[in-house]
Amino acid sequence: MTLGHFPLDSAQDAKVLARRALAEDGPTDVTSDVVAAAGLTAIGSLQYRSGGVVAGLRYAEEVARQCGGQLLEWQVEEGAAVPPNSEIGQIRGDMAAMLRAERPLLNLLQRACGIASATRSFVQALAGTRCRVLHTRKTAPGLRGLDTSAVVAGGGELHRLDLAAALLFKDNHWRVLQRRRLTLRAVCDEAKSRGVTAVYVEVESPDQVRAACGAGATRLLVDNQTPETFRAWADLARGLAPLIELEASGGITLDVAREYALAGADFVSVGALTHSVVAADVALEVLDAAGTR
Repeated sequence: MTLGHFPLDSAQDAKVLARRALAEDGPTDVTSDVVAAAGLTAIGSLQYRSGGVVAGLRYAEEVARQCGGQLLEWQVEEGAAVPPNSEIGQIRGDMAAMLRAERPLLNLLQRACGIASATRSFVQALAGTRCRVLHTRKTAPGLRGLDTSAVVAGGGELHRLDLAAALLFKDNHWRVLQRRRLTLRAVCDEAKSRGVTAVYVEVESPDQVRAACGAGATRLLVDNQTPETFRAWADLARGLAPLIELEASGGITLDVAREYALAGADFVSVGALTHSVVAADVALEVLDAAGTR
């Protein structure tokens, strides 16, 4: 399921983001230039102190590459779960450049690992059901590639990555529909005539469930409803359109996610994965050229 024109975790996205992250720190690092002698090399150990799921490796590599051409060697793969205080990789190169790269490199790793770890918790909560975890567009501006690739590393799946990927008809669109005196069927047919195959409709009542099923929606988004209401609307929808997908959204927490899965959800979309991420604790410990402290 890969919706959207934004290339997931592409090399180009990593290059752009690394360039911007380094530029935020200005043209020079006065402290490192003064402290580290010219030509002094070092090895840095990347420590995942909090433990969790590893993500954001490509982005960290690109920061290292753009900051003095340093070499990053990973001891784990993207998506691996590691215990606390694990060494996940080593960086080698010019010491001054390494110190300059430290914060932007860690910022990206910590965010990505935090998102991936939170996603993995939802995946584990849904184990044994057919329900899958999705991100939303509630990503940090400019970080959608990083954020969504971290969700995938954690075992989640892609929702739409941009506005061109799918028709997603929500509450405000219902209001526009009434104002323009259009039918939902006309809207869905127009989208399909443009080559759109993913037609998602948010529903807030049984009448809207019936209208969306009758209009040819491929997925219903049931937003901010109880699991009991979700089950009732899911049964209604599948009676009308047996192949339709059902997505639960709005305030889905780890405590209740499984209830929605058992109520018939094919997907739960969780904005908190990216808009309220708790950064993982990842640190860089600079070693000497021999690899010792």
